[in-house]
Amino acid sequence: MSNDNNNNNMSNSNISVCASCGIAKVDEVKLMPQHKEACVKRVADLRDELLFKQPESTHRGDCPICMIPLSLDATKSRLMTCCSKIICIGCDYTSQVREAKASLNSSCSFCRQPLPNHNGRLAKYRMKRIEANDPVALCQHGLTQDKKGDYSVAFEYYTKAAQLGDAEAHYQLAVLYQNGHGVEKDRGKEIHHLEEAAIGGHPDARYNLGCDEEDESGNIERAVKHWIISANLGDDGSIKELMEKFKEGFVSKDDLAGALRAHQAAVDATRSPQRDAAEEYY
Repeated sequence: MSNDNNNNNMSNSNISVCASCGIAKVDEVKLMPQHKEACVKRVADLRDELLFKQPESTHRGDCPICMIPLSLDATKSRLMTCCSKIICIGCDYTSQVREAKASLNSSCSFCRQPLPNHNGRLAKYRMKRIEANDPVALCQHGLTQDKKGDYSVAFEYYTKAAQLGDAEAHYQLAVLYQNGHGVEKDRGKEIHHLEEAAIGGHPDARYNLGCDEEDESGNIERAVKHWIISANLGDDGSIKELMEKFKEGFVSKDDLAGALRAHQAAVDATRSPQRDAAEEYY
């Protein structure tokens, strides 16, 4: 039998692939100790590749009407309960002006459903979206219960929304685990949810991870990486941290300049004439 055939037989019968790290193992029994160490390192490296990848946008995304990035300032947008769409104040204001000029009844800027004029209709809209497993509606209901101090119910709805990929829900779960509200304090789970939120483009989660790396681990290099990513998304707090670390010699002049440019570009990208007019009106 040729060597090629021997190699083929070995590859068919002995080689297995680790489900965790994707590294091939020829003989699981003999190589288990060596592989275990390599596996742990490889899994950590893969996690870091995902964690430190620059998100294309913040977790807030774009206004579904004008398709311009939403501001990180939540007061500059409106959550439409009827469809769970987050609309920028520019599109909301433009819609109101159009309706006023045409003497039309107030309706949602996106789906054109009549705006709720009493709490009963508002609750009906909200429940309809919750029953449809809308992650935004689930998270918002969690926030409502959170503010009331009903942390167990808040945890339930945050968890449902997080399982559907909602970055804000992951962030709120991290807060619950940090404070021990409705759950036992758990630093591991807190960091896990902060990381999931950060991967989803949540600047506050990313900023907190940077602070954690500095305060708890003393790893300034990783902290700076987090702050550069969140600064690129328009986060003001991260810019302040980078400027402090520049003074302390941990951030280069070029890296700070790049972060400042990216931060300003991210902020400018959220502006429009309609939004400027709405800010003056409101």
